[in-house]
Amino acid sequence: MLEPQERGRFEECVLPHLDAAFNLARWLLRDKQNAEDVTQEAMLRACRYFGTFHAGDPRAWLLQIVRNCAYTWLHKNRPSENLAEIDEESLPSAGPSPEALALAIHDRERVARALETLPAPFREILVLRELEGCSYKEIAAITSRPIGTVMSGLARARKQLKDALAEPQAMEVRRAL
Repeated sequence: MLEPQERGRFEECVLPHLDAAFNLARWLLRDKQNAEDVTQEAMLRACRYFGTFHAGDPRAWLLQIVRNCAYTWLHKNRPSENLAEIDEESLPSAGPSPEALALAIHDRERVARALETLPAPFREILVLRELEGCSYKEIAAITSRPIGTVMSGLARARKQLKDALAEPQAMEVRRAL
């Protein structure tokens, strides 16, 4: 597949980002086994097409491949999954960040469950930004969206996550009364 010199370059450039690749696949697919399969497929594709990668950010390049593999898998296996692009006017944006809310709540499982309820495009932007630490520019490259769409989508995703986290709290308060 790869010549020894290219294999060394592949291992040096791409393999350090294997955890990030699995993490993105896991959050997009919401299933560990399927994420492992998609990550493996993405790594095979990355290896196969590594000869075309000459410059740029290898992490963004790999995460874009993972994203494409994940969405291909979702289209084939979960056609009812909401994969629609982010609607710019769907939700107003405001409020504290999910990180601040998560710190106040001290409940990682609750945040994870709430994150899993978000539509895939919002989930992917949050995972890329908040969990993988990607810049807006990297997310735009990975998702093939304009930076403005990434920024507004991130704000909307944060709002939806905040609402998802606040909803059970409001129910608990009502029950206590």
